[in-house]
Amino acid sequence: MTKVLHTESAPAAIGPYVQGVDLGNMVLTSGQIPVNPSTGEIPTEITAQARQSLDNVKAVVEASGLSVADIVKMTVFVKDLNDFAAVNDVYGQFFDEHNVAHYPARSCVEVARLPKDVGIEIEAIAVRR
Repeated sequence: MTKVLHTESAPAAIGPYVQGVDLGNMVLTSGQIPVNPSTGEIPTEITAQARQSLDNVKAVVEASGLSVADIVKMTVFVKDLNDFAAVNDVYGQFFDEHNVAHYPARSCVEVARLPKDVGIEIEAIAVRR
């Protein structure tokens, strides 16, 4: 049975989709852009955008009762692959802060444009073990 995930701790969907779905043993998040759910603001620096997107992914995963440690796969979409090193640093720090035993599998691709003209969007798959 599929359960739709919704949390006020992540930005509301800006189209005909949901923040995430819980399939019982697996949670899939929609791509999370760096919108602060409390203020609606978007940071200007890519490092702050990366962190906000990761925090938004975390909020959706936690809405299912899982945690960052349960994330097994992430996809990172960046507008400029020249930002890869900066994004990678924030990404590593995020997982280190959550004492994750191992980093999840990941893909990172450059895209032409993202919603609201942000520099990054991140989606995740988490598994209930």
